[in-house]
Amino acid sequence: METLDVTTRTETPDAASNDRAIGSALRDLRETQSLSARQLSEQSGVSAAMISRIESGQVSPSISTMTSLSGALDVPLVSLFRDIATERTDFTYVPHGEGVVSTRMMGEHEHHFINLAAHRRRDLNFEAHKVTIKQQDGEPPSYIGHGVVFIHVIDGSGVYVYGKQKLTLKEGDTLSIDAELMHGFTQVLTPEITFLSVQAEARR
Repeated sequence: METLDVTTRTETPDAASNDRAIGSALRDLRETQSLSARQLSEQSGVSAAMISRIESGQVSPSISTMTSLSGALDVPLVSLFRDIATERTDFTYVPHGEGVVSTRMMGEHEHHFINLAAHRRRDLNFEAHKVTIKQQDGEPPSYIGHGVVFIHVIDGSGVYVYGKQKLTLKEGDTLSIDAELMHGFTQVLTPEITFLSVQAEARR
């Protein structure tokens, strides 16, 4: 027998709006996976009647109920809160040719990069940089991190190492990698190489 897992509360406009937003997100996620309420019920252990009430915004589901549903849908729990308005959102606009210029020095090597975007959310870190590396005596640094890195070469060419892989990247090439292996440009083949580097990782 299913235990009724619903938060009891006095109805307020904000709470009712949040319930409808959670219900709408749940319905969209379920329909995107072409699941009926009964199928989702079988996979999650939450009754089809309860799923219907959640989707119509009639109840406030508990965290345990939403965890069961998000697990059955194989999506993060936060996906059910995606339509809930927040008082704090950030955006970054950098006009062409502008941005904060920084220099990174490591031993005999140095290179310049422009910070194009940086977002710190409770669930995600996101950064985007325009990097320029010139031919020089010092070897460019390699990195190990978390999340995913995307590289797009804007101008020039160079040798990029990812684990045991060596890739020659030139203008217009793109590369996306898991950041857990050693990676980075180890050799610049033209007088300089300029590329876009984007990294996203879950906050720990």
